[in-house]
Amino acid sequence: MAGWIEDHGREGEWLRRVVRRRRAVEGDAPQQRGDAGSELNDRERLAEIVGYLADGVTPGPLLAGALDYINSKVGAPDGPIMDALNAAWATAHPAASAPLVAFSINDDSMMIWLNDRSDAATSFAKNFLLNHSGVGNDINGNPKAYTASGLRTVFAGSDAAAYLHVAVGDSRVPDVFGISQYGSVYTGGHGKIAEHGGANPQDRNVPIVVSGAGVDHSVSDTWVETTQIAPTILRLLGLNPNALEAVQIEHTQALQIGG
Repeated sequence: MAGWIEDHGREGEWLRRVVRRRRAVEGDAPQQRGDAGSELNDRERLAEIVGYLADGVTPGPLLAGALDYINSKVGAPDGPIMDALNAAWATAHPAASAPLVAFSINDDSMMIWLNDRSDAATSFAKNFLLNHSGVGNDINGNPKAYTASGLRTVFAGSDAAAYLHVAVGDSRVPDVFGISQYGSVYTGGHGKIAEHGGANPQDRNVPIVVSGAGVDHSVSDTWVETTQIAPTILRLLGLNPNALEAVQIEHTQALQIGG
């Protein structure tokens, strides 16, 4: 490990600090480069620091810290719109023992998991979002009013499950799924003006350009999927795309680009 650390720039420096910190905690003496036993010991130590302990189940200190940080954020409503939704729910249901929103991810769409997953609760959330208005900001940080929570469409409960092609009640997917209005993104600050892409047509329907040796000049208007890129690269490299397990399982075809 010592040799690897010395040869890998920023990553090596980060790992060096991690190993030093752990040694300081454990009271270990520094180990010399070139000692096969000490290098193996360093590798085992580093694996336990950044990954799981030897049982393969218990997180090491660095991973445990990262998981604790994420856990501390889960359940915190994302922004004023989520706060307003929770406040409206509390007003309408004063006996409720928990906020309506359990967790949400809001970037250029809204994905909301609820503590109450009943039809009444998901319908309440949908109706609130589509009727909520407020003030956000434009790309220059100036105040800008929004309507319908910045959303164009909202799917809730069974409609959300149908949209995402899962069974109703699947806990892995949101109870409420909202597609944003054109030009709207959700952020806690003023600097973000775009996102990676969502469910709007201009996010999902984009061209793909393939250029390089072995590629014929042609234009096709057929639909393609991003999953076809990997087998296409393998084919252009003269390798067998069927060596990919996903290609075997899903029967993914390489793009028909000549060559």
